[in-house]
Amino acid sequence: MNVTAALDMARNNLSPDTGSSEYVINSQDIQALPLGASSPLNQVLLQAPGVVQDSYGQLHVRGDHANLQYRINGVMLPESISGFGQTLDPRMIQSVKLLDGALPAQYGERTAAVVDITTKSGADLGNGGVVGITGGSFGTINPYASIWGHSGNWSYYFTGNYQENNVGIENPTRSRDPIHDHTNQVKGFGDISYLINNDTRLSFLFGVTNNRFQIPNNPSQTPNFGYLDVTNFDSANLNERQNEQTRFGMLALQGKLGDTSYQVAVGQRYSGLQYYPDDVGDLMFNGVAGQIIQGDRASTFQADFATPWAGNHTLRYGAYYEFDRAFTNTNSLVFPTNPDGSQASTVPFNIFTGDRILAKTAAIYLQDEWDISENFTLNYGLRGDRYTAFREESQLSPRVGMVWQATDSTTVHAGYSRYFTPPQTELISTGNIEAFANTTNAVKDYGNNTPLTERSNYFDAGVQQNIGDWTLGVDAYYRKVDRLQDEGQFGTALIYSTFNYKYGRVRGTEFSVTYNHGPISAYFNAAYSRAMGKDVITSQYNFGPDELAYIADNWIHLDHDQKLTSSGGVTYAINDNTKVGADYLFGSGLREEGLVPNGLSLPYYFQLNLNVSHDFDFDSIGKIHTQLAVLNALDRSFRLRSGTGVGVGAPQYGPRRGVYLTLEKPFSF
Repeated sequence: MNVTAALDMARNNLSPDTGSSEYVINSQDIQALPLGASSPLNQVLLQAPGVVQDSYGQLHVRGDHANLQYRINGVMLPESISGFGQTLDPRMIQSVKLLDGALPAQYGERTAAVVDITTKSGADLGNGGVVGITGGSFGTINPYASIWGHSGNWSYYFTGNYQENNVGIENPTRSRDPIHDHTNQVKGFGDISYLINNDTRLSFLFGVTNNRFQIPNNPSQTPNFGYLDVTNFDSANLNERQNEQTRFGMLALQGKLGDTSYQVAVGQRYSGLQYYPDDVGDLMFNGVAGQIIQGDRASTFQADFATPWAGNHTLRYGAYYEFDRAFTNTNSLVFPTNPDGSQASTVPFNIFTGDRILAKTAAIYLQDEWDISENFTLNYGLRGDRYTAFREESQLSPRVGMVWQATDSTTVHAGYSRYFTPPQTELISTGNIEAFANTTNAVKDYGNNTPLTERSNYFDAGVQQNIGDWTLGVDAYYRKVDRLQDEGQFGTALIYSTFNYKYGRVRGTEFSVTYNHGPISAYFNAAYSRAMGKDVITSQYNFGPDELAYIADNWIHLDHDQKLTSSGGVTYAINDNTKVGADYLFGSGLREEGLVPNGLSLPYYFQLNLNVSHDFDFDSIGKIHTQLAVLNALDRSFRLRSGTGVGVGAPQYGPRRGVYLTLEKPFSF
């Protein structure tokens, strides 16, 4: 156990956070949520400051669209294809650290925030496990099981769960029960470690996700096209579906050579997505029924080292390489059109389009953490990135961050980072656009259809103050962006396309409070943000000419910009076996169409959740953990999206009131 703890400390020493903003959520915090570890990972991260919820399970941190980097025990997990489902299961998390702001040179590629996960370990937990089930409203059934242990030099942790319900994707109407919205999802994760000696550990991390979704229907829509001799179609009877898969495996050698800590890892991640249209319905409503198959296989190499020198310095250096093979195949049924764009025939025909992309990402970094005094630490470094896919692009990125322990209870941090963010490996080529000329899926090709790498300058500063059992934090940031990347749902399938604004500027302020004393623990977060873009310079085919003309000369709000965001919660332990709690989410609303693109804000929303848990101890079967949760206890109906705005394809509403019960039985052996 001491050997494992020492290796964990060595691994932690590889990843600095000097100058950045940090928010930590541990397994006890997750268990205190209304659904406990049955909560989706995006709902866990929404408890951190500056994290905004969107439809389809998306998150926006500090005004960015996605751009999140996930690390598991220090190893970076390549980004998956955009979809609805969550890939990682919170049950595996011992702690998760959200790093954002001015990140040190070690962090690149996806830089809105780093979701740094430390997994549970059989070496720490002993030999045992847990089985349980969560069930309740909207047909929710979620059985799960975890097992962990250690023997000799081996340790392991495995968890898996199955979930199904009737609200897989946000309801496009305010009704309580969505139409055609069933989902079933399977997730699994494993971590196997072997101690080669007291200074060396070999670990294999792996995971699998298989999610299936029905696309919810919006009734009472009017068809826009005729199909053969059919002139009417009930939109409540559409049968569109989407399946998503993710599989990953990572082998990591970690330890110490003399004073140098290291971790070297190789890995592979496969991500796939299949969209199946309702051929007749999609043709009649949208003029196109496209069966879309996407896949991406990423192979990675990562090496990180940390070496102390000169008594008060720590030199950190490393490299990262990723090789992606991505493809998109689409079979689209469309109608022919007349020169004026009207439907020329009610007989559809098929067009096949496809793309193959090879993407290579290479990065090296070097940084020095200098403890100038007991109270002042400076971390400075340089990162070099090269990305080759649609074109070759590269950048040298300086980073500098400082932490000043002004008093025993006051900590000040500040930093600057230059960022280089490659686009996703998804492309709609000029050839694909031209293939649909003179059809009901035709778009105009206004310019550059190849996404560009985003480049930005990021400034961040903050202060944290401890006052007894209270911890208060304030953080401010500003980001000046060239080639700002954004994504939107421009087609009928719930798949995202990348485009660039020529300019971007993002600024904001965050405030956080935590309190822990005796039986009470509580937290409160509030954030202000403004994210603006100007002049669309890639993928202009997604926009109308009037929209492009306005954005070329005027700053507009990004569609995911939300001015005010807040979250908070409180837990009270009545005794060792019984706890009650409440938490909430508040947002001032994402953007929708107004007199100008994204000119209006949706109405604010407030969601209150309640829970109570109790541990029963029976003589015959031992301990049983129970947890009752009420989500959206006030049953307030609210819109996350109105269906209008740049890149917004459909309306989505937040969840209605739901009641859920968890029964869980731990065991040991």
